[in-house]
Amino acid sequence: MEQQIEQLKDRLKSQEKLASLGLLSAGIAHEIQNPLNFVINFSKMSEKLLNELSDIVADNQDSLKADDREDLNDIVADLQGNMSKIIEHGERAINIIQGILLVSRGKEGIFIPTDICQLAKEYTWLSYHAMRSRHKDFNAAIHEHYQEGLPLIKVIPQDLSRAILNVVNNALYAVWQKAKSTDNYQPELNVTVAAESTQFTITIADNGIGMTPEVKQRLYEHFFTTKPIGEGTGLGLGITLDIITNRLGGKITFESTEGEGTTFTFIIPIRK
Repeated sequence: MEQQIEQLKDRLKSQEKLASLGLLSAGIAHEIQNPLNFVINFSKMSEKLLNELSDIVADNQDSLKADDREDLNDIVADLQGNMSKIIEHGERAINIIQGILLVSRGKEGIFIPTDICQLAKEYTWLSYHAMRSRHKDFNAAIHEHYQEGLPLIKVIPQDLSRAILNVVNNALYAVWQKAKSTDNYQPELNVTVAAESTQFTITIADNGIGMTPEVKQRLYEHFFTTKPIGEGTGLGLGITLDIITNRLGGKITFESTEGEGTTFTFIIPIRK
């Protein structure tokens, strides 16, 4: 009993730190949003200017030397490509920041038409880069399979993104654990988004350490974790279950083989 009390105290301390980190993150997100908007807006203006420059070069090609014309075309093409990437990733960062701010303002229960494929992509890579920042030697092959032409689907984006993040975090941790003890092993993560007429599915599969029978039975139990203190709170999958079943009206299935890997599937009804 004393040991359980001490473990609970450690968990609560971790939760206090996470709560403080959440407030800090919301403050940082708010401060970053304005300069990021400037970056995006000036990038779009620069993209327009580059298009005008490209038109001018095209109109005056006959007066330029062949080598100069080729160099100018290459430079303009490179600048246009770079500017498009700045805009794309800037807007992606803005979407993430807006999600953080919606949660901090208590508006996370609102169903919003959402690009599910883009959401899954954003938070898969967010988790991957977070893992890389904590463990410099970590790497994994991420295979993405997104159904083309999916319309916007009404979900609570802050909740669904949290569920995706929790499962991807666990998947990357599982492949990292296996990589530390297995030779000639390539960590892999597969993320799939598909939809039918009445429901859509998100599948997250890894080839990591898998689960023991005990872990499978206690998977959604609050404060149960196989990670060391400080790396896991034991709340992630319990929160994920609540999000998918209670908030989004769906269900979660999983399959896992010890030593081979785990697959989670979110099955969520499409709201009209």
